[in-house]
Amino acid sequence: MRSHLLNDTTAEQYRRSVTEGIERVAAKLAATDRPFTGVTVDALAPAIDAIDLDKPLLDTAAVLDELEDVYLRDAIYFHHPRYLAHLNCPVVIPAVLGEAILSAVNSSLDTWDQSAGGTLIERKLIDWTTARIGLGENADGVFTSGGTQSNLQALLLAREEAKPGREGWEEGASFAKLRIFASEVSHFSVKKSAKLLGLGQDAVVSIPVDHDKRMQTVALAHELERCRKDGLVPMAVVATAGTTDFGSIDPLPEIAELCEQFDTWMHVDAAYGCGLLASVKYRGRIDGIERADSVTVDYHKSFFQPVSSSAVLVRDASTLRHATYHAEYLNPKRMVTERIPNQVDKSLQTTRRFDALKLWVTLRVMGADGIGQLFDEVCDLAVEGWQLLAADPRFDVVVEPTLSTLVFRYIPAAVTDPAEIDRANLYARKALFASGDAVVAGTKVGGRHYLKFTLLNPETTAEDIAAVLDLIAGHAEQYLGESLDRAS
Repeated sequence: MRSHLLNDTTAEQYRRSVTEGIERVAAKLAATDRPFTGVTVDALAPAIDAIDLDKPLLDTAAVLDELEDVYLRDAIYFHHPRYLAHLNCPVVIPAVLGEAILSAVNSSLDTWDQSAGGTLIERKLIDWTTARIGLGENADGVFTSGGTQSNLQALLLAREEAKPGREGWEEGASFAKLRIFASEVSHFSVKKSAKLLGLGQDAVVSIPVDHDKRMQTVALAHELERCRKDGLVPMAVVATAGTTDFGSIDPLPEIAELCEQFDTWMHVDAAYGCGLLASVKYRGRIDGIERADSVTVDYHKSFFQPVSSSAVLVRDASTLRHATYHAEYLNPKRMVTERIPNQVDKSLQTTRRFDALKLWVTLRVMGADGIGQLFDEVCDLAVEGWQLLAADPRFDVVVEPTLSTLVFRYIPAAVTDPAEIDRANLYARKALFASGDAVVAGTKVGGRHYLKFTLLNPETTAEDIAAVLDLIAGHAEQYLGESLDRAS
């Protein structure tokens, strides 16, 4: 079985195997005419259950044939222009090239002696990103697995920075005194992080949003003041630059002023909105981000990178010490004095992929403006989609887009029961998914069911959006017609 190890003697076998796999995927991408086949769990599960993993096929071509049946044929293809559901982007070719290289070399970015140049490339990209944000010369950061991990690490740093010398915090005080402030439409990972960090159930204070789904800073100021009066400690404010449901951006400059006033850590969750860092047209929409203490970015959302490619950035590099642990076998303290750069000193992870390489290759081939132009295109497309929805009496659209998300629902003229309208929208989404003609997401607004387009594909057109709206209306009308027949 040594013949399957990638080394100097198997280089030609590696070339043949990977080329055969790439040809299969390329053929599949070229032939894909809809984002999904509509296969059900019940239909696909038996084929996978029937495979005996203790009986290998011993042939790459046979494995690829099998993979066609259990994965490639029925995969959900984000590159298709009618995939409009979640924050999944089509990927740029230079990043896929980077992925192929990093997987084969298999560097681990925890220590210098496992990565060498990979360490320096990641650090260069961190510096590039912090400069784009404007965090200053003392900024730093590290790549992560995604926005959830980035938010967790940022709030860990905020928790540790909140403790010493803070008003209301005495020696031996419980973490239950700490409070995190985030908008009611912030990412669920804020509450999950609070739980993982050992904070109380009431640690996250939900701040209401305005009509545009942006945090109300008057309400934030009130809650910060109340926190202080109650003898509690305002640990952090999480401002969102691109909410998952609406793409809304909280008023960052005003939030920054309040964080300074109350001596509170400001974290900006820009997992979605980080594409504006490369934007040619819309960079001003995240003005104020430069005043953050920490920032989450997901390159695998709006920089068109394969999963995973993310980072957490901090204004003060010294705060990353709260994630540092020295192990004698890995990164002993003497390495610091010897100026050996070990990324594990900054990370919650130990073994870690060289995900930074994908972004590096992308920037070296396309440049930041190339990435920014793609993100600008989907933001422009969202405006066109909003205009279509606003002019269509069949739909109610919630808010004008700031980034590239549209939340709406079908409103039949002859039905007034909100619950029945909910059921029609839920049915339309499920029926559309089952057909495979398009994939859309769903959420709730004011307790009612809505549908959602997350536009991250520059190949999607206004005509695609109009066609999918017609499909949604058709499925909803079919449900209502059948419902009326059942009632009669």
